[in-house]
Amino acid sequence: MAEPLNLLTDIEGVAVGHATDLALGSGVTAIVFDEPAIASGSVLGGAPGGRDTALLDPSMTVQTVDAFVLSGGSAFGLDAAGGVQSGLREIGRGFQVGSVRVPIVPQAILMDLLNGGNKDWGLHSPYREMGYEAFRAAAKGPFALGTIGSGTGATTATFKGGIGSASARTSTGHTVAALIAANALGSATIGEGPHFWAAPFEEDTEFGRLGLPTAFDNRMRLKGRNVTSTTIGVIVTDAVLTKAQAHRLSILAHDGLARAILPAHLPFDGDTIFSAATGAKPLSEPSDFMEICHLATLVTARAVARGVYEATALPNANAQIAWRDKFTSPAK
Repeated sequence: MAEPLNLLTDIEGVAVGHATDLALGSGVTAIVFDEPAIASGSVLGGAPGGRDTALLDPSMTVQTVDAFVLSGGSAFGLDAAGGVQSGLREIGRGFQVGSVRVPIVPQAILMDLLNGGNKDWGLHSPYREMGYEAFRAAAKGPFALGTIGSGTGATTATFKGGIGSASARTSTGHTVAALIAANALGSATIGEGPHFWAAPFEEDTEFGRLGLPTAFDNRMRLKGRNVTSTTIGVIVTDAVLTKAQAHRLSILAHDGLARAILPAHLPFDGDTIFSAATGAKPLSEPSDFMEICHLATLVTARAVARGVYEATALPNANAQIAWRDKFTSPAK
């Protein structure tokens, strides 16, 4: 068994690709499955944006997806799934409908239109082409975190947001992993200091090994009163799950958002988590699924913190500062 990378690609059969435009201040992330994966998801934010999310409800007919897409661009970014569909169609993937294959590619978007990047793209948005680029870039193994892909333009109440990922293994050998684009209306850090709300769940030095502060400032911090936001992501396991179980997995991942961001799930957040199971390893006992759910909460919280910790500021005037601009990690 390969040494874990602490990334979503620790799940066998999952590839991740990014498309990034720093001048635009936005990007796209594609999560592509080698084989159709049982999938669901849940939306707990009050201002979501998505494509083909209704089919993820456990009562709906289609059980599997070929890929997920996370994108910046707010509603304009919904074009990105079309680019990923194009790539999948090129290689003959998709749900069989008569003689036609239709790639199933649910998508969630985050709001990054006000981060100072150049959004004057003309008649058509660039997101369909960026989606195709992200699909073509999708690969197994290591991938970059921070200001890249759908996390390129992400921000939070206190510091620049970005792409984070984390993984864990259960006592019976199942792997659970999350990939999150942290773009919260609230804050992933405590007060004005360097500490992360997710600190109790940190593994090794993945976001600085700072621990918790001696005192807590719980006052609400928001990055704007008239700004929509949205933290989006995916939680995946290699277990054999039903669609209903995958739905429950997404809800447990939302618990991780609530442990890593204060406040989360606000009326102007669109917090959305997709979930999938590749079906490589069956469950032996009901407790197996309980542990997978438990770890889903922890890896999601860790992924949020890693996204902020690894981010760098956008190269434009008045860009939000990154955590690394202000603090030095003792773990570095």
